This record gives sequence, structure tokens and C-alpha cells, in this order.
Amino acid sequence: MDKKSKEFLEKYVNNASPTGFESSGQKIWLDYIKPYVDDYITDTYGTVVGVINPDADYKVVIEAHADEISWFVNYITDEGYIYVRRNGGSDHQIAPSKRVNIHTEQGVRKGVFGWPAIHVRNAKEEERPTLKNIFVDAGCSSKEEVEKLGIHVGCVMTFDDELMELNDDYLVGRALDNRIGGFMIAEVIRRIRESNAKLPYGIYVVNAVQEEVGLRGAQMIAERIQPNVAIVTDVCHDTTSPMYNKIESGYQKAGKGPVLTYGPAVHNNLLSMVIDVAEKNKIPFQRAAASRATGTDTDAFAYSNMGVASALISLPLKYMHTTVETVHKMDVENVILLIDKFLLSLKNGYDFRYLK
Repeated sequence: MDKKSKEFLEKYVNNASPTGFESSGQKIWLDYIKPYVDDYITDTYGTVVGVINPDADYKVVIEAHADEISWFVNYITDEGYIYVRRNGGSDHQIAPSKRVNIHTEQGVRKGVFGWPAIHVRNAKEEERPTLKNIFVDAGCSSKEEVEKLGIHVGCVMTFDDELMELNDDYLVGRALDNRIGGFMIAEVIRRIRESNAKLPYGIYVVNAVQEEVGLRGAQMIAERIQPNVAIVTDVCHDTTSPMYNKIESGYQKAGKGPVLTYGPAVHNNLLSMVIDVAEKNKIPFQRAAASRATGTDTDAFAYSNMGVASALISLPLKYMHTTVETVHKMDVENVILLIDKFLLSLKNGYDFRYLK
């Protein structure tokens, strides 16, 4: 990772982009890819797409999602304490003692998830964190003080944590799910442009919104673009970290390469082509199986329009939906490399239909 890439990654990950409020992160991402695309489009809800060869009939999407989990202000007590509800799959159990940024029209306000001291809790009947009892303290003694800060029901808040490196090999931070995906597809398009590779089809580099609440951004943009092929990148679980059941979740390990998923939404011919590219270029990869849906934007693209040949290339990640999401740097590089090599190998107009 060169200096330019690293600076972009840090700026992009450290920026807050809660589901439904992704605009500031999307601007950072778009500014980075603009030199490497011929055109770009945006949609009503904020998905951003960089385009190469916009006049081409055959369209290939590479996609990640831009949004991160967060919290909504749901209720403010007379004493000035703030109760929350989820925006996406936020984890109530990790909330106590975390610092938060509360995003208001007056700017970012600081807060903390409070929790009673250990020596005043009943050890035998200890109450655990739930959505009913976690609360945020913004340093106010009344509801009126909270409101004077511009905080009201509906304000969104994110954990206050930044990207860091761990023992040289790992990247750690909140929102690597899936800001790291946006970084990887941006790097793919940068490499293609800087190598002066000439691709005969249109490439649509999609950074979609609202994945964390049901793949909504991908659904909308898939209908607009109507691509022929979609390569989606997201994160998956490193199941070798403690407390995972490999019999249920399979075996995927950070540092062992991208994870390629089998499942109904994944087009078998396209997946075989991706595997062939990995093997020819000696890119390490792992395999996973999805029951029914993949749970990623792959599903939205696969089942849009009359069906889009879609595949999922995942990045193994530890501690998903926490503030210490952890990925291996070599996996990041190998996902970028695999997508890059696949795009260079794909023939214009390739027909993925099983029965032609």
C-alpha cells in the first residue's frame, strides 16, 4: 500500500457514514476515484458510481457498500440521558463505556455510553446490556440542555474510534465492514487506469448505500444500471477466532486469502471463471457456502431485472460489527489483485446463460 492509498484509507475509514447518512464518506470516495473514471453517476439516496467506457453496451459492476452501523437517538429523559435504537445491526453488548459522536445540524457532539460500576451491581443477578437499559450521557443535566446542543430524536451517532495497524500485518477499526470494500474497488480502478489497460466493456464501480438495513442501495442502483455481470466484495467472518462454530460457519481465516462463496445467488459459471483466474495467477483463496441468501449486495444484483450473473469475493474479518474489526493486509491486497485480474480476463459480451 503506497502513501496515497494509505492516506485515502485512513481518511475514508475514520469518516462517519451511518446508514442513511453516507454523503460525507461518499464525497471522499468520489474525490479519490474521479481521476480514474470517465464519468460518474449518483442516485437519489446517495449511491455513487464511477464509470469507465460509459457508452459500452456490455456492463460490468464491481461493488461494495458504503454505510456503517450506528445508533439513533430514540428518547431523551428529563434528566438528560439519551436512549437509543439501532440503525443496522449495532451490538448493544459492546456499547457500555464506549465514546460516541452524535451528529447534529450544529456539528458533532460528544457523548459516552454510561454503565453502573461493577461494585454496585448484584453479581448473582447481574443485569446485562440490552436495548432497554443502555444509555448515552452527553454531559447534560436536563432534556433542555441536551436539546440546546442540537440533539433531538432521530439524530444519528457513531462510535468514536479510528483506524490503526496491529503488529504490522493487520488493520483494525470500526466500519471496515464495508469501508474496506470501497477502498478495494477504488484501488482496482486506480490500478487499471495507471496500467493503461484497455477494457472493451463498460465498468461501473459502485459504492452503494443502505446495505446494513436490507441491501437497499444495491437494489436501486442495479435497476438503474442493468448490468450484465456483477462482482460484489464484502466482509465475512474469520471463523478461527474464539467462539465460532466451524461446523455451522465453515472455515475461513484472515491471512489465507479472499473467500469465494457458493450459493443460489452466486452464478456458477461466473464463480468458476473467478476461481480459474485465482488459480492461474496463484492468488490464494478460500471457499464458503451460503444457505439461501448470501446476506450481501450479491443477492440484490443477482435477482434484479431479469437476473444478473453475480459473484461474491469476501474479505475475512474478525470481530464484525464492533469497533475493532480486524483484517489482514495481504487479504486486502489479494482481493484487489483478484478483481483486477478477473476484469482483465473477461471477454466483452460473454454470455453467462446456462442454456444458450
